[in-house]
Amino acid sequence: MSKSLDLPSLDRVDTLAQELALLKDNGQRRIAFLGSRHVPVVALHIIELIARALAQEGNSLITSGSQGVNAAVIRSVLDVDSSLLTVLLPQSIDRQPSEIREQLDKVLHLIEKAENDDLSLPMASSLCNQEIISRCDQLICFAFHDSETLLTSCRSAEDMGKIVSLFFFD
Repeated sequence: MSKSLDLPSLDRVDTLAQELALLKDNGQRRIAFLGSRHVPVVALHIIELIARALAQEGNSLITSGSQGVNAAVIRSVLDVDSSLLTVLLPQSIDRQPSEIREQLDKVLHLIEKAENDDLSLPMASSLCNQEIISRCDQLICFAFHDSETLLTSCRSAEDMGKIVSLFFFD
């Protein structure tokens, strides 16, 4: 018998029911985007299209403030409606790359975590990701298979009962 005809485990049935309910729900959602700083150019365009479409539907998007996935989401949502975007920084804005600061100046809902300035960036990012996940209904993540911080964040979101869509670049 084909594997596709096998019945899913009970915990997957609950997840499937939750995903179907979200698709049927026409209400606005709070959708988090997390992802790598190093993104193939074609993938950036896809991320921008997804973020733009979700914002055009009136969903609120939350992300962090770095290059790559975060910058693509910020760019797209600012083009649609800046009030639908929240950016949570892992550290203060002074600790962000200069390439992204100009873009961050346009964000209406910008949250800095200056109390994390003494932490390493991976540790601050992990804490930031946890807070982002706690604020969302659904997580969309773009990562590489060795992106440990992002993969840990996805597992954490699943443990919290969030809908997680994980896309791999490799």
